[in-house]
Amino acid sequence: MTTTPASSASGQGGPPRSTATGPATRLSGLLPVDPVLRRASLLTLVNSLGNGLYFPLGVLYFTRIVGLDTTAVGLGMTGAGLVGVAAGVPAGRAADRWGARRVAALLWAGTGVATAAYVLVHSYAGFLLAVVCATGLQMASRGVQGALYADVLPAATRVEARAYLRMVTNVGMGVGGAFGAIALQLDTRGAYVTVIALNALSFAGPALLIPGLPLAPHAVERAPLAADAPAADRWRAVRDLPFLAVTVLNAVLVVQYTLSEVGLPLWIVERTDAPRWTAALLMIVNCVLVALLQVPVARRFSRVPDAVRAMGRSGLLLAAACAVYAVSAGLDPVWAVLALTAGAVVHVLAEVLSAAGGWTLGYALADSRAHGVYQGVFGAGMSAGMMAGPALVTVTAIRHGSAGWAALGVLFAAAGLAMGPAVRWAARDGWRGETD
Repeated sequence: MTTTPASSASGQGGPPRSTATGPATRLSGLLPVDPVLRRASLLTLVNSLGNGLYFPLGVLYFTRIVGLDTTAVGLGMTGAGLVGVAAGVPAGRAADRWGARRVAALLWAGTGVATAAYVLVHSYAGFLLAVVCATGLQMASRGVQGALYADVLPAATRVEARAYLRMVTNVGMGVGGAFGAIALQLDTRGAYVTVIALNALSFAGPALLIPGLPLAPHAVERAPLAADAPAADRWRAVRDLPFLAVTVLNAVLVVQYTLSEVGLPLWIVERTDAPRWTAALLMIVNCVLVALLQVPVARRFSRVPDAVRAMGRSGLLLAAACAVYAVSAGLDPVWAVLALTAGAVVHVLAEVLSAAGGWTLGYALADSRAHGVYQGVFGAGMSAGMMAGPALVTVTAIRHGSAGWAALGVLFAAAGLAMGPAVRWAARDGWRGETD
């Protein structure tokens, strides 16, 4: 990659823009040779390390150390998540108006400050204020990050680069989680506060790197929507029915993440004879295979027709995984572990396919002049899917066993196969990105 001085499309000076040739993830040592992806990888690694540290003990801090009621904490976190979903689209519009780099940096910095405020919480009111601010800002930043990557990563290698960043995230979360487990074992206020402070820094520190990411040539040359553009153009994403259909179908497939994090641990403990450590085994299998497969899979499905096929296959594979998980309930411990592991492998294949397909469609079907709002809508859909997932998995698979797994499988398969007609509907509009 080479960099040359350039001005932004809005006429303001900015960091040099970037160009890239060859594979986006070609490595020099452990880091990609592309300097933009290298910097994005660094800030992603730091942030995921902090999140991994905090993830195992976040709820326990508020219940065991602060002394809040468990149910009240859960309700507060759900409400904060709803705020984050609602904030995604306005945050995306702000990215279109003032630039994704600036808005992403502000959101990450704000998340860091709000997270640091956790150490000052001594009441439920204080908890609500801090968690709504931290969770709301963090979830609102998801769509803005999508717009950020649309601006700084070359379009030809964007999906592959996002796959690499996802691999970095998995590694960082895994390493951070291992150290978080140490703090959890210590179970002291000092240990919890240290983890919270490190997690806060993992947002605030990388926020300083975001404004320095250079724009890709297409972002420099693209004319953004003017501030006084008609509202119908500025907010097109919220009334773009084909794009909303794709967003909803993708949100259904996103429920699979909750399946791994919530559904399987409950299923293993309550409905199978497999040992409890099987849940940890399946998480390790998931992390390792995602790290190995996500980048090569993303390379193969970075065009719209390929992405449609990926989503269809993902839905069918998820249905197959649900069927295997259901069978594990009637097996002895050894065979139950083997069945669950086989289901987890099939599940990972579905996961990497849907991730690659979702990135491709989320960018290709958007208005390139308003990536902020479009990625805000797409990100809000993903957040909504992850929020609805625990309840959906509980009322289907956990409550009704094999019949519940069958219902989930049908839902996943239908969502994946319906993606083709939805994308063809969107492709009728000639102003979209690549749809051939």
